[in-house]
Amino acid sequence: MSDKAEPLVPEGLGRSHGTSRQAPFDRWFRYPAGFSSDIAEALFAWLSLQPGQTVVDPFAGSAVTGTGARSRQLSYFGIEAHPEIAELGNMKLTWPPGSVDDLWRAADQVLGESEALGLNEDFLEQETELVRKCFEGRVLLQLIGVREILKAASDQPWTPWLKWALLGTLRDVAHVKVGWPYQRPSSSRKPPFADVSTRMRQRVGWMVEDLRQLINGVGPSMDGSKSVEQVTPLSAQAVIPGDAREPLPWKELAGPADGCLSSPPYLNNFDYADATRLEVFFWGTARTWSELCANVRAEMVVATTQQTSVARAESALERLERIPDIRDRVQRLIRDLSEQRHARPRGKEYDRVLPVYIADMAQVLEHLAQHLAPDAPCLWLVGDSAPYGVYIDTPDLLGRIAQEVGLSRISDITLRKRGLRWSSAGQRHQQTLTERLLWLRRSP
Repeated sequence: MSDKAEPLVPEGLGRSHGTSRQAPFDRWFRYPAGFSSDIAEALFAWLSLQPGQTVVDPFAGSAVTGTGARSRQLSYFGIEAHPEIAELGNMKLTWPPGSVDDLWRAADQVLGESEALGLNEDFLEQETELVRKCFEGRVLLQLIGVREILKAASDQPWTPWLKWALLGTLRDVAHVKVGWPYQRPSSSRKPPFADVSTRMRQRVGWMVEDLRQLINGVGPSMDGSKSVEQVTPLSAQAVIPGDAREPLPWKELAGPADGCLSSPPYLNNFDYADATRLEVFFWGTARTWSELCANVRAEMVVATTQQTSVARAESALERLERIPDIRDRVQRLIRDLSEQRHARPRGKEYDRVLPVYIADMAQVLEHLAQHLAPDAPCLWLVGDSAPYGVYIDTPDLLGRIAQEVGLSRISDITLRKRGLRWSSAGQRHQQTLTERLLWLRRSP
C-alpha cells in the first residue's frame, strides 16, 4: 500500500448499525458491534496483501475481517474477548464438516426431535426473567426444545451451525422490543416471524447457500478458479478467544503478520456484553448480571461506565506514566469530564472510563506492533466521542500511542459524520462526531 495516496472509501458505506442483514456469513447472526462488511471490503484493497499473507485483527468480533480475508485467499488471525462471539467467528471460518446437504438433514432431525419432546409450562419457570418476558409461552417452549436437543447433541458435527441458527432466531420471534443494542421487555410488539421452526429453517438455508458458494469457490470477491481450501489451509483461519491486552492469545500467531485491519471498540459507553444478554442468558453462558460480568465481560477492553472504578482509573494512569504526553492529555480531559459529571445529579463516570480505555488500548497497540512484520500496513476504523460535550479525539490519541510503541502514523482520514441520530435529544451534546480511518505502518 502506497503511503502517498489516501484510501478512498465510497460515500454511504458503513452507515448501518452492526453487521449486514444480507451479506453472506454476516447474515447468520447480526452482531450489533460488528465491523461494517462494506467498509471492510473497500479497505482490503488498500492493504495490498498477496494470497497466503496474514492479516491480523485484535478485535475480531464475528470475523467480518476474517471472512473478507478468506475470500482473498489470505491467512487470518483474530482475537475476540466475547467468548460466544469468538465461537461464532470461528464457526464462520470453519470448513464444513461434510456435505452442506447434511446441514439440512441435521436441522430437520433437531427440529423434529424438539417437537416430540412435548415440553409443558413447568419448563418456562427455569428460564431467567428476561428470557420469559421476551417470548410468548408457546414460542419459548419451541425455543427451549430446540436448545435442549442441541445441547444433548453437542458432539455432533453440525451442532455449532444449528446453535447459531437458533440464537439468530431469538429476536425474530420475540414479542417485545429487542432491537440492538437494548432489550426492552416492557414494550410489546408483533413478532416479525411467528413460528420458530420456519424462521430457523430459513436461517439454515442462508448457511447452506453461503457454505455451498464457499465450497464451489465462488464466494464474494473470489475469482472462482480455486476453492479457498486449495489455496489457504483452514488452520490459517482462526479467531482466538481471549484478551488482546494480554500476551497469551498473541502467542498463537505463527510468525509476524503482514497487515492489520480492525475496528476497535469506540469510547461511547456501548456495553458490548450487555448487548448480547438475551442470547447469553438463553443459552446459559450466564444467568445473572454478575455471571455476565464474570463469564463474558471480564476480558473486554473497558469502554463503559459500568466497567470501571476509582481504583481502576488510578491504576490506568499509573500504566500511562511511560507515555507522559498521553497521560497529560488524558488528565486534562479527566478534569473536564469530572467537572461535567459533578454538575449533574447523577452524572456518569466518564472521567473514570477514559484513562482505563486509553491504557487498555495502549496495551493492545504494543502487542500489535510486536507482532507485525516491518513495514506492515495497519488500518483501524474508530470514532471520536464527546461525553457531556467534552470532545475526546480518540483516533488522535491512539495515533500518538501508536507512534510511541513502534508504529508510524501515516494518516488520519475522516470517513463520515456520526451521532446525528440523537442530535435532537435535549441532554445530548451538539458536537459533530466522525468515524475515522487511522492508517498506521509498522516501523522498519
